[in-house]
Amino acid sequence: MRVEAGPLGQFVAGGTDLYPNMKRRQETPKVVIDLADLPELRGVAPGAGGGLRLGACLRLSEIETQEDLLAAYGAVTHGAAVISTPLLRNMGTLGGNLLLDTRCNYYDQTFEWRKSIDFCMKKDGSVCWVAPGSPRCWAVQSSDLAPVMVALGATVALLGPDGEREIPAGALYNDDGMVFTHKRPEELLTAVNLPAPNGWRAVYRKVRRRGAFDFPVLGTAVWAKFAGGGNGRAPGVEDVRIVLGAVGSHPKRAHEAEDLLRGNPLDEEHVRAAADAAWKPAKPMDNTDFTIGWRKEIVKPEVARALRELTVG
Repeated sequence: MRVEAGPLGQFVAGGTDLYPNMKRRQETPKVVIDLADLPELRGVAPGAGGGLRLGACLRLSEIETQEDLLAAYGAVTHGAAVISTPLLRNMGTLGGNLLLDTRCNYYDQTFEWRKSIDFCMKKDGSVCWVAPGSPRCWAVQSSDLAPVMVALGATVALLGPDGEREIPAGALYNDDGMVFTHKRPEELLTAVNLPAPNGWRAVYRKVRRRGAFDFPVLGTAVWAKFAGGGNGRAPGVEDVRIVLGAVGSHPKRAHEAEDLLRGNPLDEEHVRAAADAAWKPAKPMDNTDFTIGWRKEIVKPEVARALRELTVG
């Protein structure tokens, strides 16, 4: 059906992103294909190599309360729990949050408001009002679970007319506010495969103006595997991934910060050095809440807090 509908078709599960976009005439599908009641997309099952397979149509509230996830995948359940409000978590889905439309103060407005200033590049116009001289759209990736899945090294399953393909979560995203994923239009995100809990730890932290409802102005996901330690010594970092959300059009890896941590103890000296390095890839623009300078500077303390959380417990 989706192939037959072509550009006029759209999948929908919870509708918490699509329906507001339709009301604002940002998306105008003529055919809406409901996925909400497909049992094949709602399950939680053992995954390959001892991991876990989550159906893309799992409600966020279901992920938040899944007992089999809580112990080993706390970053996932916490990431789901801090999205929006309980009402919208009862509607929104895992797949929907991973494919959340990029956001911008000039784009997420009524049709009449956007028309009054002349439409932006992302919809019906030719200029990015955040950076008028730029050839690209700078709308922001504001998913909470996207940086978590990238940090964990999860994979996503995409089903299309040519069959199913599985790609790393990091490969799903594209650094462009308009074409922000590498999912083909006719493909359906069916599942997320989480890695086996083989000694790694992960945390997620979210910064937003209010304690509920708001999209992140910074999401920080950190995954690490440790070795050694004991006898008063901090454990050594065998491997680590630091992923920043809401400071660009896709989840951003802080590679320099990761390199500073690998092979070293996660002590205060290395935590501070990594936090200082992590702010470099953050490229906030004047298109969400708070000022650009504050949104960039908050990266340092948030990364430091996330790294310290890894050593707790």
